[in-house]
Amino acid sequence: MTSRTVTLLDVARTAGVSKSTASDALQGSGRVAEATRDRVRAVAEELGYRPNSAARRLRRSSTGAIGLHLPQTATRLDYYMNLAFGAVARAQEDGFDVVLLAPASTMGSAGGATGPGGASGPGGASGPGGASGPGGASGPGGAGGPVASRVDGLLVIDPEVGDSAVPGLLDAGVPVVTGERYLGPTAAPTGAVICDNAASLTALLDHVTERGARRPAVLAPAGTSAWATALRATAASWGQEHGVDVALRTVPFAATPGEAEETTLALLRADPAVDAVICAPDGAAPGVLRAAATLGRPVGPGAPPAATTHSRKAPTPLLVASCVDGTATRSAEPPVTAVDLRPAAYGRACAELLCDILAGRTPPDTVRRHAWALETRASTTAGPA
Repeated sequence: MTSRTVTLLDVARTAGVSKSTASDALQGSGRVAEATRDRVRAVAEELGYRPNSAARRLRRSSTGAIGLHLPQTATRLDYYMNLAFGAVARAQEDGFDVVLLAPASTMGSAGGATGPGGASGPGGASGPGGASGPGGASGPGGAGGPVASRVDGLLVIDPEVGDSAVPGLLDAGVPVVTGERYLGPTAAPTGAVICDNAASLTALLDHVTERGARRPAVLAPAGTSAWATALRATAASWGQEHGVDVALRTVPFAATPGEAEETTLALLRADPAVDAVICAPDGAAPGVLRAAATLGRPVGPGAPPAATTHSRKAPTPLLVASCVDGTATRSAEPPVTAVDLRPAAYGRACAELLCDILAGRTPPDTVRRHAWALETRASTTAGPA
């Protein structure tokens, strides 16, 4: 069948099913046995079937796109870039484009969208699996507003109570899946994918104390997202539970290495007994390492002390860890212990839940959990992790 375009009817006949069954199997809808679904998809791949996306969208009154809203600070954080790529890849598997909603478009200005890091979109194109602007949408509006007319559903990642766009998105009249819970007083999302952020910070605090820390500090993020709120609360509750005075300092949600360095310098100068610093924001941990170097504090429990005279006590080693893993923590010197939140997999999980809800495979109000992993490195360990 290479001399002409392969049609859905060709697939159905070759698979030995009706045209409607073939359509349901390929779209992941309807009540089709898993074995039949697999057979139809295998036949479609073998024949080189490419669905007519325009016709498919007309038949199901679908735009064939889902919207992705990220925090306004996301444009310079690797975490959100990787999350967006994961969401785009998973959406593509169900035939959806991803409309990346820039803050301007969701806040009421016309114009397109830019991808994390200032790119034109995670996919670099507006075709399936790519990202494009919302075509001059004037804002989310309420139910049935501009965004609802352009997408079948929405992904809203790390929604902040202070983000004025979020209430309109949650009330846009289409299914909405949030990455983390929304703590504001507005309509609940259709579904959510959440991480146990309290458990991840608890694991870091337990780890540094097991490595000898007696006076840990946490550079916690400001803001009203579920992630930021959980980290600040956990730092306080862990300290109370363990009878340890955790030094808590608040830094911007997307603190730069320079901001982390300035905060750490002030912290260590005011409280030299601090022997472990856990830095929350993505990419900011190298600033903590620079502050330690400035003050002559060796990093890691097995780190050699800085050169001292006989009249001076050797400086106390400092353990350093991060709540978000990434290039900055892996490539630092020494490499920094961090929580791997698996952002690409998280983006996939969010998109998968939305696709499942849209296809009727999963009921509304579904909450799924996303796993993280603690990666121990030389900044907190005496040898190879």
